Amino acid sequence: MKTKITLAIAIACCLISFGCKEKQETEAPAEPAAVVDLINDDFPEAKKEITATMEAIFESVKDGDIDKLIAFHAYSPKFTEFKGGAPRNGAAENEEFERNTFGAVTEVIKMDTNDMQIAVYGDVANVTFHSDFHLKFGEDLAVVNDQISLLFVKNSDGEWKIVAEHHSPLKMGEEG
Repeated sequence: MKTKITLAIAIACCLISFGCKEKQETEAPAEPAAVVDLINDDFPEAKKEITATMEAIFESVKDGDIDKLIAFHAYSPKFTEFKGGAPRNGAAENEEFERNTFGAVTEVIKMDTNDMQIAVYGDVANVTFHSDFHLKFGEDLAVVNDQISLLFVKNSDGEWKIVAEHHSPLKMGEEG
């Protein structure tokens, strides 16, 4: 009896092994997955999306649509901002500043982004530029010449959202 069971198990193993080999031989070999170089690849489609997002951000400021401006941010406990050499602040402070500042703009004279660079790393992008913003607050004109870095992450809805900001004064005459 043991011999019959052993023989049946051996035959079953051979059939399974033979069937697997036959299946492997008849399947076409899979193409190797494309290698993505997150550091050096250009990601042109993502750059176009980021450019459109930046244009929409500036349009929201020009239109005075502060809720739309705020919606370009992904506020969370991870959100961080450096501004003007002050200590780091977070999401609540950034939102309050943007609402108070951009909500008080009465006219946008100019919002130029000089020497803009968009560096995409898959679903993360860093946008850097020198601002030349001329904003009116009533009769007062404010000129903002800063070095700005905005860190974007593409969310699960395919939208690019700001997760970090860094603003520091640009030393005039050193602009690229």
